[in-house]
Amino acid sequence: MSDGTYPHATTGLFAAVSRVLGMDTVAIACFDGFDELDAIGPYEVFENAARFGAAWDVTLRSVRGSDTITASHGLRVEPDGPLAAVTPDLLVVAGGGWNDRSEAGVWTEAERGELPEAVAAAHDRGATVAGVCTGGMVLSRAGLLDGRPAVTHGGAIEDLRATDATVVDARVVDDGDVLTCGGVTSGLDLAVHLVEREWGADVAAAVCEEMEYEPRGDVFRDESV
Repeated sequence: MSDGTYPHATTGLFAAVSRVLGMDTVAIACFDGFDELDAIGPYEVFENAARFGAAWDVTLRSVRGSDTITASHGLRVEPDGPLAAVTPDLLVVAGGGWNDRSEAGVWTEAERGELPEAVAAAHDRGATVAGVCTGGMVLSRAGLLDGRPAVTHGGAIEDLRATDATVVDARVVDDGDVLTCGGVTSGLDLAVHLVEREWGADVAAAVCEEMEYEPRGDVFRDESV
């Protein structure tokens, strides 16, 4: 737990640039049946990054515009508003409920079609899109993984192989404007990687120190991107 002091204070270069350039909008898409850690893990990483100078306005967004969402393990969440109400610079899609084809979860959202359409539209507008765990399968349904390297939860990896994505053996896959990661806890690694990529190693180190978290696993990054 923090003692209220921040050795990597927000008076540094990244904080100064933040205030000049204004805030980027980060939206984490949620729905009934989403896996809690898929969304809350990256949310906490991003919020901590904002405390250390990242110019990110981070919100949880409801895919269907619901006032309350119930996650896969029973956590009830009040989102900040509907996904349709924002035009995010970074859109993160949680997973959950794909492998067992749950009536509430990402499989159902993918079948309904609204979420893949929203993801594709956000990408078309210039957003970076990231899929956590089986949230990556929504990116696939949106057509964003065709011909790209990608990964997802091990239980859905054969489903991903059946698409036009190139499956990569890595914990996090960074293909520039589209990112994916493996199962559940890898969402923390994806989030820390994004913080470092966008705001630098000092901000990422401050976040990891605050959370007492050590990223693990490989990040696949196409250096030609």
